[in-house]
Amino acid sequence: MTALAIAADHAGVALKAELVTELKKLGHEVIDLGPDSTASVDYPDFATRVTDLVVKGTPALGILICGTGIGMSIAANKVHGIRAAICRTEFEARATRQHNDANVLCLGQRVTGGGVALEIAKVFLTTSFEGGRHQARIDKVKALEAKR
Repeated sequence: MTALAIAADHAGVALKAELVTELKKLGHEVIDLGPDSTASVDYPDFATRVTDLVVKGTPALGILICGTGIGMSIAANKVHGIRAAICRTEFEARATRQHNDANVLCLGQRVTGGGVALEIAKVFLTTSFEGGRHQARIDKVKALEAKR
C-alpha cells in the first residue's frame, strides 16, 4: 500500500483521526503529523509539516485537512514542488492524480463527511499519473515555479 503524511488544523482534527484509523486498516503507512486536539493552531504550520516530507519524497503523497480545505491548499501550493488539490468527489481525486500529478490532497471537514472523504482519499492514493500529454503541462507548471 501507499505511505502518506497527514496533518490538519483544529477544524480538521476529527476527520484526520477518522482517516488515519481507516487508512491504517486498509494497510497504508500513515505518518500523523498532528494536531491531536481542537485547540486553535495555524494551518500553515501543519501544511508545512506535510509538504516538507512530500517534497523530499518520503512519503511521496500527503493529505491536509482544515475546515474547508481552502486554507491548507493555499499554504501547500506556496511550496516549490507541491501540487495540492481540494477534492470533493472521487472523480476530482482521480483526475488530479492522472492529469495534474497532484501530490497533496486537501479536504474540508466542514464540507465533506467522513465516508465520502475516505473514498476520495482511497482513490487519490491508488491512482497514478498518466504522463504523456499531461507531462508537458506539469513541466510548464514547474517552469512557473522556477521563475519565483
